[in-house]
Amino acid sequence: MTIAVALDGRLGGFTLQVMFEVPSTGVTVLLGPSGSGKTTILRALAGLDRIAGTIIVDGMVWQDGATFVPSEQRRTGYVFQGPGLLPHLSVAANLAYAERRAPSGPFSRAAIIERTGIAPLLDRQPARLSGGEAQRASIARALLAQPRLLLMDEPLSALDSEARTALLGWLEQLLADIGIPVFYVTHDHAEAARLAARTLRISNGRLTS
Repeated sequence: MTIAVALDGRLGGFTLQVMFEVPSTGVTVLLGPSGSGKTTILRALAGLDRIAGTIIVDGMVWQDGATFVPSEQRRTGYVFQGPGLLPHLSVAANLAYAERRAPSGPFSRAAIIERTGIAPLLDRQPARLSGGEAQRASIARALLAQPRLLLMDEPLSALDSEARTALLGWLEQLLADIGIPVFYVTHDHAEAARLAARTLRISNGRLTS
């Protein structure tokens, strides 16, 4: 099974022309400088932005000339640079919000809480979390949405170097274990080397390798 993407279009003043097909397993890293088009590809996969072309996931057409599956039907989990937790809800309530909107799937609440190590954080509000704690909670929430595809947009970039180092090893093991394909955006070559099953290098809206 594969994920096949062929996009050729403009979004605002930015032109994206990319074509690739990757296995629907493991971590595909999108590597390149800021403004190169990495996040644009992620948003197209999520159905948040529409750029001319095709996206086919495991034989299912998410987008082509006649079809555009809306974001809420694609079952993608999205982890942003900042945690993106709902600020008025506790960590537990953020998880419950994701669960209520999700179909049945392989990730149980108890297993995800244990795997992400957030049990001590469940009663806290997002404002009382460190950067690393907030990202763990955000990843747990994304997984409890039962995604068939996990999209991660530089989830460690907002952390200080100590928190980033601590979280990277944990994230490497988590992504190896969860059993769903991941697209991971970064501009950090060392981070890419740790996490990637394969790397797509992006520059000026095009693949360079």
